[in-house]
Amino acid sequence: MTRPVIGIAAYRDRARWDIWDTQATLIQQSYVRGVTEAGGRAVVLPPDDTDDGVLDRLDGLLLPGGADIDPARYGQPRHPRTDDPSTDRDAGELLLLRGALERDLPVLGVCRGLQLLALAYGGSLHQHLPDVLGHGRHLPASGVFGDQRVSLAEGSLAASAIGPEATVRCHHHQGVADPGTLRVTARAADGLPEAVEDPSRRFVLGVQWHPEVMGQHALFAAFVAACAAPAAPGGRLPAAAGR
Repeated sequence: MTRPVIGIAAYRDRARWDIWDTQATLIQQSYVRGVTEAGGRAVVLPPDDTDDGVLDRLDGLLLPGGADIDPARYGQPRHPRTDDPSTDRDAGELLLLRGALERDLPVLGVCRGLQLLALAYGGSLHQHLPDVLGHGRHLPASGVFGDQRVSLAEGSLAASAIGPEATVRCHHHQGVADPGTLRVTARAADGLPEAVEDPSRRFVLGVQWHPEVMGQHALFAAFVAACAAPAAPGGRLPAAAGR
């Protein structure tokens, strides 16, 4: 059987190896491993906002974690703790996401990927969670993952994969303020949305935690299985509402 081909959005950053010290297209190997161990074929997609034609050759799209999204995308001035905008990454990933939704391709968003989903569906973000929640447990320190206990909605994609409750690893100082038209299907004890879904699509799931760090195989397996399943007849769907 041919493995489903799954695009993983990558980003530009400076990297050093062998004789090189240069800008590079990067993605953590843990995302690739999660896809391949679940039976998929991973393809790395550098930032590119020219067109979304590559989606016609893919069976699914994975949007990984990373830098903060430009708050201008959801109509807010930049908070002092918000990262410098990665305008090429924001534009390229939102183009891919909206194209994937239009084609009804399965989508898995991780951390930043969940936040992109919220924006594509008309929602908005909290730029700095300690200002809102009064604590920094979602990002205890730079490079340190926080542990959160989350409760998942019965019958949701996330709960079907990992159960009604789970302790997850997270590393983010921003979060969903308004999910737009997405359904929130998991929350942390402090009420912050930890998973969102679109039940009207084949598979659209965003999780605020990092399943690739946890080796959360069941979540990748559910995503890859959806990518391997044949699409329902009927062609393209309307794109999700949003900016």
